[in-house]
Amino acid sequence: MNSVYHSGELKVQARAGTGEAAISVSRIVYSVIAHVFVDFIQSQPIVILSSVDSDGMAWASILCGPLGFMQVVDEHTLRVATLPDASDPLYGNLHDSAQVGLLVIDFSTHRRLRLNGCVVTGADGFTVLTRQVYANCPRYIQSRRCGLNSDASPSPRVTLQATSLNGELQRRIRLADTFFLASFHPVGGSDVSHRGGFPGFVQVLDERTLVWPDYNGNGMFNTLGNISENPNAGLLFLDFEQGGALKLSGTAEIIWDTERAELFPGAERIIEFNILKVIVTENSTPLRCTFVEYSPYNPWFC
Repeated sequence: MNSVYHSGELKVQARAGTGEAAISVSRIVYSVIAHVFVDFIQSQPIVILSSVDSDGMAWASILCGPLGFMQVVDEHTLRVATLPDASDPLYGNLHDSAQVGLLVIDFSTHRRLRLNGCVVTGADGFTVLTRQVYANCPRYIQSRRCGLNSDASPSPRVTLQATSLNGELQRRIRLADTFFLASFHPVGGSDVSHRGGFPGFVQVLDERTLVWPDYNGNGMFNTLGNISENPNAGLLFLDFEQGGALKLSGTAEIIWDTERAELFPGAERIIEFNILKVIVTENSTPLRCTFVEYSPYNPWFC
């Protein structure tokens, strides 16, 4: 058994038939921050994070800062010089020894890097002691030109807390081409990943149920491996133009039914998500992005 993977990842790899490929690609997973990643990390203004609250619910969040707000202290240590707003679930989830997953992503170059580890808190930020660090391929990332709004903007404001989606939120999700998915495994820890496709790739079945395709990836199944043994998951949909955020927490299930998957072009399986909590925030982030073009890897809808 390859020690890089936990039991859930191995189980999904076996069912999907990617076991040998996963063993081969496992060499890209480091326990340290390799020197080739340092400049990339320190030159990015955003990071996506996954965390788990006291009830075991998973959440995905975003933090922003001026270039250099993320600093690589040494090969095992990443310093993040900012803290989330008190309205964000991440605020209460950041405590010493908490497991977090980080995704550093550049929408203009399609480059992304995942770092998973545990937290050491501080007065004006926090430190992550890394356990896993690895790059992902550029597939399904839509091109955007992004920057931080330099004008003074209002503080984040929660405009809705609910247990289901109203009509406007359902519309927003149907138009989305990107979201982020947080998951957690008792052994593997916390993880956050990117999901992308043409608008409509996330379907709203009803006010509490979403479904989306799982496209071909690296065969590691880090996220699905977590979900297979712990269904708690969190979703983050960003308003790239206005800085708002839609955060969902609930449970996810892998659907292996090939007939259902065939309804989604390019899907190898689908994921069904049941919503338990909804948080809508205005001015969640100073990030502002202009859409450029869709990823050439997005499967076409017929």
